[in-house]
Amino acid sequence: MLKKIAQTAILFVMLAANHIALAQSLGPTLDKIRESGVIVVGHREASIPFSYYDAQNQVIGFSQDLCLRIIDAVKARVGKPNLNVRMVPVNSQNRIPLLQNGTIDIECGVTTNTNARHAQVAFSDTIFLALTRLLVNKNSGIADFGDLQNKTVVTNAGTTAEAIIRRMNVEKHLNMNIVSTKDYGESFLTLQTGRANAFMLDDVLLSGARTTARDPDNWIVTGTPQSKEPYAFMLRKDDPQFKTLVDDTLSKLMTSGEIEPIYAKWFLKPVPPKNINFNFAMTPQLRDLYAHPEDHAAY
Repeated sequence: MLKKIAQTAILFVMLAANHIALAQSLGPTLDKIRESGVIVVGHREASIPFSYYDAQNQVIGFSQDLCLRIIDAVKARVGKPNLNVRMVPVNSQNRIPLLQNGTIDIECGVTTNTNARHAQVAFSDTIFLALTRLLVNKNSGIADFGDLQNKTVVTNAGTTAEAIIRRMNVEKHLNMNIVSTKDYGESFLTLQTGRANAFMLDDVLLSGARTTARDPDNWIVTGTPQSKEPYAFMLRKDDPQFKTLVDDTLSKLMTSGEIEPIYAKWFLKPVPPKNINFNFAMTPQLRDLYAHPEDHAAY
């Protein structure tokens, strides 16, 4: 009888301890996800090959594949294997406000980690390094930024590329007409229809836009790189528990080598929508970053 009472008491203590553990705060973001049963992911609509829609209107891409690993880690942490995943499209202008106001819990896109943005959001470890360059028609006669004098240049609103090209216009007296659009698709359409002479953005995104053209060979990425862009996932500020979970997940992918086949899938093999191969080999800088993950801002 005493043994049975002791066993019952032990079971009660274990259940109570488990209840207390479940009731403990996991931090603002994970608590929100646990209570709602939903994680809300901000994604891009046309950022090939990072985050974009496929023919079935499903979100795919390099960023999305990494984000799916994070979602699995969140499911394990909050104890909800059937956690609902809600995808919300964002753009360069609304991505930070939607994260701040709780509409999305994480932004898995192509956002550059900058010191200026640290006042508003936090960033995961870097997932990719890009360079800001130009996309032009191969017959445009434009080879570098000095050739843009008195020309029309399109870029995406709210990007670091926009800030750079506007500052360059003033400092170098280039008299450019700078057009800012909401996203990559609109910017490339502006270029393709002759309303702009060049499209400035990150080289890998320009390469992605190029794959959507009727004849990709008519378009080339050119120009001296103007900045280095470390892409990272955006998180809400002041939530170290969620950032640790995200960083630990990404770090394991990178240092274990698991990221290699994911990278090859999106940058070294044909990708939708036109099954064109980027042939975008991993740079020594990016390879070193994957060996030693960090979250340093670009500037």
